[in-house]
Order: sequence, then structure tokens, then C-alpha cells
Amino acid sequence: MTDQDDPSAGGTRYAGGPADSPGFLLWHVTLRWQRAVTAALAPLDLTHVQFVLLACTWWLAEQGRTPNQLDLAGQAGTDVKMTSQVLRTLESKELIERRPDPRDSRAKSVRPTSRGVALARRAVTTVEQVDETFFAPIGRAPLVDTLTRLAASDQVSTDRTRPRAGPGRPQVDK
Repeated sequence: MTDQDDPSAGGTRYAGGPADSPGFLLWHVTLRWQRAVTAALAPLDLTHVQFVLLACTWWLAEQGRTPNQLDLAGQAGTDVKMTSQVLRTLESKELIERRPDPRDSRAKSVRPTSRGVALARRAVTTVEQVDETFFAPIGRAPLVDTLTRLAASDQVSTDRTRPRAGPGRPQVDK
């Protein structure tokens, strides 16, 4: 093993340093994509996480489901406490309704209001346009195939962080 092969020797396994590191590159791409989505959602008065939780609520309702907050956190891959806080904000904007969950007295079920449904549809269209433009250089099919395989990989994911099915996206859990 050479010093270049041994990161503890001050080097990196990538000849070009961080510029050749898939993780470092993914970090930068993710930051650029998040900035583009955030800018596109600003005129709709939604943060990125508000969008994700509203879109998941709407999508699950379209599937005939009435999720509780825990279901939504699992679907979105978000922290349960943070999900509850964001749902409070969406409720104050009259985009969702929370009611006691008939299946669990400790939980609240969540459903979109008619205003929330309209905004979710508009926001999904907006974000899909951002995605189309942002990911155009790669092409949708190969990118979705690669991301789906990575999301489903037991080597790099846990059930808590693995994405769930969402608007227009198949379930990736095994």
C-alpha cells in the first residue's frame, strides 16, 4: 500500500482529491439542487421540507390513505419531532388538517385541505420542472435507476433513511 492508498497517511484514495470523491461530488450536487428547489418554492411560500411533507400528505391521500405523523415522517424520511413542527406550520397555513388518529389515541392523522391539495399540485409541478432542467444533462431514466439502486442498498441505508414511495415514484423497500 502506498501513502496515496492510505488516507491515514494524509492522502486520499482519489487521485484528484475531493474533486474525484463521489460523496463529495454528491454533496455539492445536492446543495445546488436544493438551492434551485428552494428558489422555485419561494413564490409559493413553501420551504423545501414543507413541500416534501405537503406533497407526501397529498400523495398518500390520493392513494386512499390517511397517514398519521409517524407515517408521514417515514414516507418523507424526516425526523418525527421536526415533522410535527413542520406540520403545525402547514396547519397554521390551512394547508393540512390534523385530527386524533382513530387507530392510535396518541397520534394525529393528517390530511390535506382543498387549499393544500391545490398548492401541492402546483408545487409538485414546479419541483418537477426544476428536476427536469437540473437533471437534463444526465437523462431521467439512468439517473432514476441509479438513485433507486442506491436508495435500496442495504450497504448504505437503513430503514429510517431509505426513501419511501412518493409522488410518481415506486416503493424502493424490499
